[in-house]
Amino acid sequence: MKGVYHPSYQIALPAGHPFPMSKYSLLKEQLLAEGTLSECDILQPVPLDSSTLALVHTLEYLEKLSSAGLSAAEQRRLGLPWSDALWQRSLLSSAGTLLAAREALISGIAGNLAGGTHHAFADHGEGFCVLNDVAIAIRRLQAERAIRRAAVIDLDVHQGNGTAAIFEADDEVFTFSMHGERNYPLAKMRSNRDVPLQDGVGDAEYLVVLRGHLPAVLDAAKADMVFYLAGVDVAAGDRYGKLTLTEEGIRQRERAVIEAVRSRGLPLVIVLAGGYAATRGRTAELHAHVFREAEAYERAASEAAPTSPG
Repeated sequence: MKGVYHPSYQIALPAGHPFPMSKYSLLKEQLLAEGTLSECDILQPVPLDSSTLALVHTLEYLEKLSSAGLSAAEQRRLGLPWSDALWQRSLLSSAGTLLAAREALISGIAGNLAGGTHHAFADHGEGFCVLNDVAIAIRRLQAERAIRRAAVIDLDVHQGNGTAAIFEADDEVFTFSMHGERNYPLAKMRSNRDVPLQDGVGDAEYLVVLRGHLPAVLDAAKADMVFYLAGVDVAAGDRYGKLTLTEEGIRQRERAVIEAVRSRGLPLVIVLAGGYAATRGRTAELHAHVFREAEAYERAASEAAPTSPG
């Protein structure tokens, strides 16, 4: 499978900032070191143009982002200090999801080693999310008529409120969010299907609930492509999580989503979303599981495919 990465996914933040920015480079290094990806599997995006961004975000918000126009209050809501590096990083990360989607249309599955910024609304950012990369990719591909319908499977522990709001009135995009009921954001938006979870839910209950919903989600979505936000802040001990999934539980979750989507022949785009483990290395290790499971599934499917007589 192909993965999308750019060195500028990682930028400097003020000392002590809680966002684990170095997880991106650590993830790439881990996947290369273990052979899940090779150097030739890594694609590099170029920044998106303003017309593509404007398919989702308001011109006023984009002007603020590009010209240091965010107020102190807007930066507090975003949770990140504005900088030109942040703006460029956001353009590249969103471009990475679009590039991964284009690759998935060709090969069936691809992932962005960033992305999943689902708290970004059309007119503002919040929760460490500047631009809504998944929404941008969907709108661009729809505009090009590469796809008509899309599904978003969001398993980050926090509801994808920005994504839900952007697509709330759109019958051609189905949003599914399974998240902590008493977690951020306190005021939830309305996805097509929201599954709130109580604090402390672990592997067994989580996987039963997920497997119970996935077929119905995919049936209802009738999608041409699926975007999967594989947030690992569901893990036990996550700084912002409140759930208690083990590492094996996360692996089974990734396998369940990949099998459900790919067994139907649907292209699948993987993006990271959140993760705030005790160390950044640990966060990267948890993120790596979805790429391992994707590569294993595709390899097994290829080996099982019938060969033509020679």
